[in-house]
Amino acid sequence: MRVREMHPLCCITLETPEIGDQSPEPTLLRTGSAVVYSGSDINAGGSDVGGVAGILYKWTNYHKGWRSRWFTLRNGILSYSKNRRPDHLGGDDIKLIGKLPDSNPSRRKHGKSVGIVHLKVSSFRESRSDSRRFYIFTATKSLHLRTHSKKERAAWIEALISTRNLFQLRPLNDNLNLLQNDVSISTERLKNRLLEEGIGEGLVQDCEKIMLSEFSEIKGQLKSLCEERSNLLDTLRQLEAANIEGEASGVHDGEFQLMKQFSSLGRGKYSEYSTTESSDDIEKQELDEASDEEEANYLDANECFSEHQTSGGSVVGDNMENNTIDASAQALVVRRTKLPDPVEKEKGVSLWAMIKDNVGKDLTRVCLPVYFNEPISSLQKCFEDLEYSYLLDRAYEHGKSGNSLLRILNVAAFAVSGYASTEGRNCKPFNPLLGETYEADFPEKGIRFFSEKVSHHPTLIACHCEGRGWKFWADSNLKSKFWGRSIQVDPVGTLTLEFDDGEIFQWSKVTTSIYNLILGKIYCDHHGTMHIRGNRQYSCKLKYKEPSIIERNPHQVHGFVEDVSGKKIATLFGKWNESMYYINGEWTSKPKDSSILSLLWTRNNPPPNLTRYNLSSFAITLNELTPGLKEMLPPTDSRLRPDQRHLENGEYDKANAEKLRLETRQRMSRKLQENGWKPRWFQREGEDGTFRYMGGYWEARETATWDGCPNIFGEIDQDLLNSFEGS
Repeated sequence: MRVREMHPLCCITLETPEIGDQSPEPTLLRTGSAVVYSGSDINAGGSDVGGVAGILYKWTNYHKGWRSRWFTLRNGILSYSKNRRPDHLGGDDIKLIGKLPDSNPSRRKHGKSVGIVHLKVSSFRESRSDSRRFYIFTATKSLHLRTHSKKERAAWIEALISTRNLFQLRPLNDNLNLLQNDVSISTERLKNRLLEEGIGEGLVQDCEKIMLSEFSEIKGQLKSLCEERSNLLDTLRQLEAANIEGEASGVHDGEFQLMKQFSSLGRGKYSEYSTTESSDDIEKQELDEASDEEEANYLDANECFSEHQTSGGSVVGDNMENNTIDASAQALVVRRTKLPDPVEKEKGVSLWAMIKDNVGKDLTRVCLPVYFNEPISSLQKCFEDLEYSYLLDRAYEHGKSGNSLLRILNVAAFAVSGYASTEGRNCKPFNPLLGETYEADFPEKGIRFFSEKVSHHPTLIACHCEGRGWKFWADSNLKSKFWGRSIQVDPVGTLTLEFDDGEIFQWSKVTTSIYNLILGKIYCDHHGTMHIRGNRQYSCKLKYKEPSIIERNPHQVHGFVEDVSGKKIATLFGKWNESMYYINGEWTSKPKDSSILSLLWTRNNPPPNLTRYNLSSFAITLNELTPGLKEMLPPTDSRLRPDQRHLENGEYDKANAEKLRLETRQRMSRKLQENGWKPRWFQREGEDGTFRYMGGYWEARETATWDGCPNIFGEIDQDLLNSFEGS
């Protein structure tokens, strides 16, 4: 008999021939979408069993939801594919569960299996909250499945139990007798036969010695092979038992580690098939915590994993400890992946009618309809610059290890990355009201951010952010003007980054222009020189190239890192909307051999369903009111602003009405400021210094004590309004 065992990784087949094996080698047959092994498959019962097949709905992710797949279970292997209707079921011994799908040839997808699960190293359980759902767990993935009816689920569970019973754990002695029994050989018959032929005694003894020597060598090889096989079987069973233990204790399969002594596995039996309420709740939580960034946990086997996340959503760094996510905090927040579907159909606005009346005016003083806005405020826009905060985590670790050059290179990449989300973003963020605030607590990124509008004329926004080993703060003002066919935005203010070891970097943003307002496709670009000044060894100068008619390679950024003597130590190349690279030494142009460049940063992929706002996946989460958050926010938070919320929901008439009401209230801001109004959370350093965070916000948030935070989005007292208008 040829014994067929599965490697723990479930993708390597180990075949060990035994003495006297005359059976044909098993072959892999594909029948429709089913995967079937012919020949002598391992079977605890010693006989082959029939299989089952049918349509099951498999959870993929929040974007795609439940998708139908054709599943086939046979010989301990569950396979599935996107084939909607196989040409045949693979033999008379295959039992169909449920109905066959539509036989329309145009909808038929003929393809190979996209996923295989070996039930020998898997377990499963039903859902108590949904009579049609059940789960299958392996060491590398979890399948969330749903049937058409409760009856179909019962049939699938029965088939899984029948198949699983074929692969119970067995004592190691059953198939390893070769290790315990002494195998011997007799040469007496051969010796007598040679003597009968008249061969001399000396020659016969020599032949006997040669034969015994060869047998001894074969015996040693056989023993070594059996020991290797024993170790593999032992490892397989330990992994299987550990996988069962991990599921019973509520630990996710992908995170479970074999940290316990294997001897403890024999102290009790763990249920491989369970219907407990707690286990179902755990699996519901796993399903609810899925996101597009974690799509790999639920994708089919042949679908590729997204690069992370560098990613998005993802945090990538050289130090794994630095990028460890707070699992308890992450489990509390599941962020959305798309904006709400609009309630109304959006009405167009005559752009020319708006432009001809406002040429040369300050854009911040112009009352524009919500059509020209995107559903986030300028306060939230400041936080969007921190999407790639992992670059600062990485910079902190490099500086901590003594590599100051890599520190400033990552700081420079971070300064460029803030522009990546501006591509295709042609709408204007909402101008905050005086005293409006915004908070962002992202434990999965290790950062807490807070911003406040501290002045109405001139418009000033101050922000403060704390990360892993660094602090970032800024106050900024945008001066913008219409120039007929374009809009020019000039940022005013300084961005400051301070690491815990005392190193500080400061820089200012470059000019942004939006072109083709009248004819052609609207687009934006950034141009100018950015100086990143450090208080220690290095500084950096980045040149954002201005677009031109003859430029065939737009959005380019080119710069140098210089030491205190002005010597160019490293050169940076890239595009603000794609990626940034560096190379040691001074280079006036990008080398043709890109393999000598080192990657610093690359942009995250955009969300699959873009709206006209072209928000990034990160920006989509900024105005979200996650469960329980609204009760903790102050009445000044941007998420509570009604015109912005109506615009996000696609209620355009309500958004315009609320925007007009709030801008009427905004006219009071200048008088309030002249009468001694002061920011609640920020204080200016000196007469013309930077606004710095005074502290106290997060402490007040813990107790929801918002003394001194008025309801700036509420209704206006008419008598108060008349007094301001008359003064």
